[in-house]
Amino acid sequence: MLIAVSAATGQLGRLVIERLKAKVPAANIVALTRSAEKGADLGVSVRVADYAKPETLGPALAGVDTLLLISSNEIGQRTPQHKNVIAAAKQAGLGWIIYTSLLRADSWPIDLAIEHWETEQMLAASGIPYTVLRNSWYHENYAGAIAGARATGALLGSAGDGKISSAARADYADAAVAVLTGTGHQGKTYELAGDTAFTLADLAAEISRQLGREIPYRNLPVDELAKVLASIGVPEPIAGMMARWEAGTAEGRIFDDGRQLSRLIGRPTTPVAATVRAVLG
Repeated sequence: MLIAVSAATGQLGRLVIERLKAKVPAANIVALTRSAEKGADLGVSVRVADYAKPETLGPALAGVDTLLLISSNEIGQRTPQHKNVIAAAKQAGLGWIIYTSLLRADSWPIDLAIEHWETEQMLAASGIPYTVLRNSWYHENYAGAIAGARATGALLGSAGDGKISSAARADYADAAVAVLTGTGHQGKTYELAGDTAFTLADLAAEISRQLGREIPYRNLPVDELAKVLASIGVPEPIAGMMARWEAGTAEGRIFDDGRQLSRLIGRPTTPVAATVRAVLG
């Protein structure tokens, strides 16, 4: 069986391929990437595949049985780009697509979730057997905020007391590999989240503990947080979106206690303290 991993040179894709090589022969893995040169160090066959260039997708998927479709990172362009991939996969006769979506993508009315939900619907209509991995936030999403807290003396956000069930990127990579190499997953949608939820106040307390000095959490209005993000170089439209995502966190959108992720990977998920330690050095 030939397994293709898209976005293979991204942070998640690299982790998946590294772990997948421990489970199946490298000859059975194909890395799909926009730049063959960037994938030269992956240790598997590399094919050029650009979500936005349909002419690259057919040749890239030739002979592939299973595709891990890692979602595009181009917010606002994901739906048409994923549509291109699904159409090419159907034309190539793929037997299975595993898609990395977002926790509760079907019930969170923000731009980020809507694109994932539209992709899930396209998969359902495609006739190709599929599995959906609805990933919660990554611990690594907070790396910049953790570093900023050390530099400025405070952790800033707009999440209030909202609980965050994030997990390490490596945990989600292990889940993808478990599904790719396991059985009984077709037709299922997994809500994947960390075992132990925390608030941003809890995160500030952990930063404080590791630094040995008090780092408070300061909860800002969404508009003010957007201005802060823009002031440190985040493009204004993205800053606004990121601040609105924080508002969703305050509403409990990123909380989940189902522990489907730890069951899939057969171990507890990585605690956020490990990511704080990695960022703070």
